[in-house]
Amino acid sequence: MNLVQCGESISTMTFKLRLASVFANPNCLLGRRNRHQFLVTLLLNIATFSHGLGVGWMSPVMRDLQTDESPLDFPVLVSQVSWIGSLVGIGSVMGNLIAGLLMDRIGRKMVLFFIAIPYTTFWCLVYFVQSVEFLYIGRLMAGVTGGACYVVLPTFISEIADTNVRGRLGSIILLSVNTGVLAGYIVSTRVDYFTSPPFIIALPVCYFICNFLIPETPHHLVRKGKFEAAKRSFMFYKNIRKDDIKAEDEFEEMKYLLIKEQTEKAKSFDYRDFITKPAFKAYASAAVLLISNQFSASFCVTTYLADVFAASYTTLNLGMCTIVIGVLQIVGNYVTTLLCDKYGRRILMLTSTLGASLCLTAFGTFTFFAKTANLSAVDWLPLVILSCFVFLCNIGLVGCLFVVLVELFPAKIRSAGVSTFVVILSSTVFLTLKIFPICMAVWGTSVTMWCCSGITFLSFLYFCFFLEETNGKSLLEA
Repeated sequence: MNLVQCGESISTMTFKLRLASVFANPNCLLGRRNRHQFLVTLLLNIATFSHGLGVGWMSPVMRDLQTDESPLDFPVLVSQVSWIGSLVGIGSVMGNLIAGLLMDRIGRKMVLFFIAIPYTTFWCLVYFVQSVEFLYIGRLMAGVTGGACYVVLPTFISEIADTNVRGRLGSIILLSVNTGVLAGYIVSTRVDYFTSPPFIIALPVCYFICNFLIPETPHHLVRKGKFEAAKRSFMFYKNIRKDDIKAEDEFEEMKYLLIKEQTEKAKSFDYRDFITKPAFKAYASAAVLLISNQFSASFCVTTYLADVFAASYTTLNLGMCTIVIGVLQIVGNYVTTLLCDKYGRRILMLTSTLGASLCLTAFGTFTFFAKTANLSAVDWLPLVILSCFVFLCNIGLVGCLFVVLVELFPAKIRSAGVSTFVVILSSTVFLTLKIFPICMAVWGTSVTMWCCSGITFLSFLYFCFFLEETNGKSLLEA
């Protein structure tokens, strides 16, 4: 009996030692140094999950509004549905601009509080809808929340995160968005229109309350001259004791570099900062990044999934296909969180663009032959191709988008550069969602997919020769 107890005791101790060694790993998100950064990132991403939930919830609802089974007591025309769908892009531009203008003035945390307001308004308008204008304004408000999230969250997370976990924490943004999209699709197909909003509105309320529990970023507080508050914030996010001498030195070094950067910025921040060689390299890489993200059709395929699958003449159940695609979006983003800090951003971008290009070529070729040949024996192939496409897009083009975008720009113009390109991204979302169905109708599915494949492959070539690895780059570097 004693031997058994001794054996159990040794096994327990071995397990505890292994667990302790895992948490002692500086790259572990639940390790002592990183756990507050990870927890705060999860709390903040309630906002992105909620945004994704709204997007996913509205997608099937828009389809139902045009049928006799519409939950509303007034008619909604096809032209009105297209505006309901695309107004989120205009709202996103507004959110980008508002967050970009206010983030440095009133602080990241105050902008985070603001995010909850338009999203709550969206669900109130959805619930108390009296006319199609309610849905117009609601979608516009939902876009404002999404656009503001995509500006302030990457900045906030990058300023609280250690370099070795910054990529994984930043990639959680799109992981939570895609998780929300899948949840929204499931909720809208299983729960009545007027039953969902009262429960979903608890999410922005919970998010708003959670914001009271977290401090402003130490970077912003130092820039505002609030050094004691900045030190407390630094200690909180790094989860270290006040009497830690090494941490004191680390904070003082960060403080010195930020003050030096701010002093130099105040002295010399003018148009010349935007026309340096590093700045132009950042513009080029950011432009190709946005072009590949949007014109690879990654967002359009998931938005117009019904039309895309119809063009492939598949007989598979559309609901099942949508859920599979939604799950693979999440899996792709999760893989990004595991790999982007370990292997770097560049290899993921190369794998993503090359793989997506091949998948688009394959899908275009399948739809070309499906017009004339009987391919019913392999009608599962479109789902396989699009599943691979969505997965590959989400491990790089989508999953690493905001992480790479923040790290590309020199420190002096980072805020302005990121804000500008996120506004361009939101505008491009509106543009691509408008022209994609037109291209499908005029050119046909095959030609449209081949064109997207060509653009994606050109992006792969650019990344192969010109994209620099940003993994491990300090945000205080020039």
